[in-house]
Amino acid sequence: MASAVSVTRRIAALAIALLLVVAGFWASWGAAQHVVFPKGRLHGELLVERCTGTKCSGPLASAPGGGDVWMRRSVGVKKGARIDVVVKPSSRQAVRSGTAGFFTAFMPLGGALLLASVVLAGGMLNRRLAWITSGAGVALLTAAFVAVV
Repeated sequence: MASAVSVTRRIAALAIALLLVVAGFWASWGAAQHVVFPKGRLHGELLVERCTGTKCSGPLASAPGGGDVWMRRSVGVKKGARIDVVVKPSSRQAVRSGTAGFFTAFMPLGGALLLASVVLAGGMLNRRLAWITSGAGVALLTAAFVAVV
C-alpha cells in the first residue's frame, strides 16, 4: 500500500512539473516565435521617444515603411534608447530581437523551471533533477538580466 501511494505521488508530481514547464514554454512562445524565426517579418531599430505606464513607442528607423511601433516597457528600455526589434505581423507591436530578445522572451519559461524544481524536489524526492531544473531556470533568468542591462 505504501509503495502504491509513493508511486502515485511521484507520478502526480511529475505531471504537475511537466504542466508547469509546458505552460511556461507556451507563455514564452507568443513573443519568442518572432525572435527565433524573424525571416519575413519587418525588423529594424526602434528609437524610443515616449514611455508611459507599460508601453514605450517611437519610430522604426532603418526599416522600409517603418512608422511608429510600440513595445512593452522593461528594465532596459529608456527614452532615447535605440533597440533592435522585430514587428509582429499585422500589428504595430514590436518585440526585442537578438540575444537580449531571445532571453527576454523566454523569461516565463525560466520562472516555470524554478517552480517545477520545487515540485520535483518535494513531490518526487529527486534532488538531482530538482537542482538541474532550478539551475536551468536561474541560468535563463540571469542571462536575460545580463542581456538586457
